Amino acid sequence: MTSYDALLLLSFGGPEGPDDVIPFLENVTRGRNIPRARLEKVGENYYRFGGVSPINRLCRDLKAAIEADFAAHGVDLPVYWGNRNWTPYLADTVRRMKADGITRAAAFVTSAYSGYSTNDQYLEDIARAREEVPGAPVIDKLPAYSDRPGFLDPFADAARDALGRLPGGARLVFTAHSVPLSQPNRALYVAELEEAARAVAERAAPGTPFDLVYQSRSGPPGQPWLEPQIDDHLDKLHGDGVRAVAVVPIGFVSDHMEVVYDLDVEAAERAEALGLAFARAATPDTDPRFAALPRELLAGSPHTGTGERP
Repeated sequence: MTSYDALLLLSFGGPEGPDDVIPFLENVTRGRNIPRARLEKVGENYYRFGGVSPINRLCRDLKAAIEADFAAHGVDLPVYWGNRNWTPYLADTVRRMKADGITRAAAFVTSAYSGYSTNDQYLEDIARAREEVPGAPVIDKLPAYSDRPGFLDPFADAARDALGRLPGGARLVFTAHSVPLSQPNRALYVAELEEAARAVAERAAPGTPFDLVYQSRSGPPGQPWLEPQIDDHLDKLHGDGVRAVAVVPIGFVSDHMEVVYDLDVEAAERAEALGLAFARAATPDTDPRFAALPRELLAGSPHTGTGERP
């Protein structure tokens, strides 16, 4: 662990007020030729919450929780925070790290999985940010952690709690962000999601039936994406006689807008229209077991080759 002189918390970013929404969405979709009208339509989801995504607040809280875990275990490393798509931008954070004399940092990203958008894109962002900062510190991305107890156990407790708020016979429905079928490393992403869902279901309620479905797809209607989408799956479950569902956002580590809108609003409204009892499990957020993951990953990969380098 002494090989590193800092930890970088790297996340997606999100708007923190109405004026931020469209510029943020332009950052997210840059180079994809998304029409302005489409951005404004998506922006309505954010305006419903005052133009504020919860993700930046949760990152601040997670940073504080990681710092507290470090202090409790004698880890003397500063923790920095940078985002891909909104302030604090990653390049600005790297610039500050250089000014502070940091030479080598480990990056903990708020994405638990392998795959392109959940891993490779972060490596590209790290490389791009370092190119913008001459003499930037080396930054090693810590490994994916979807199989770690610090990720699975908080989800298991949350899934058990959600089931406890429902009548007997509820079904577990795990959700993750859909991606195009053509996306690189899509199969690895799906395999890790399937294993994480199985592990959480076994911990939370052995023998309870469960499904893995997807949410939040975007892009051209004719482009194939991972399916089924959660709303379609709720329709199917209702048709099959299921009367209650506990939805577990296994693809997310905190309450992104895709969780608080796509699940807490859209999916919940669909379930209500169908007469399905509905409960959404909490994400790990700042659970102490999750906040301990950076320390645990650092202990296992200080220059051992298990960290992933851009």
